[in-house]
Amino acid sequence: MLADGLRYKSKVSGSPFTAATSFGAATMSCFLCGKHRARSQMVTRKILGKSQAVCSPSCKAADEAAAG
Repeated sequence: MLADGLRYKSKVSGSPFTAATSFGAATMSCFLCGKHRARSQMVTRKILGKSQAVCSPSCKAADEAAAG
């Protein structure tokens, strides 16, 4: 943090989560773990009465697949 309280002098415009050109390549956050993944790596599950996007097959398996 700078002495005047600012965290940065300039910020790059845009978002790291911009939608890709195809619908399946866009990212969403998992309702359970909160990590952003491609829509093709997610499934919908009914949680608390509503359909929510979650990692497929599980958050732990998705993390292991991404790491290795």
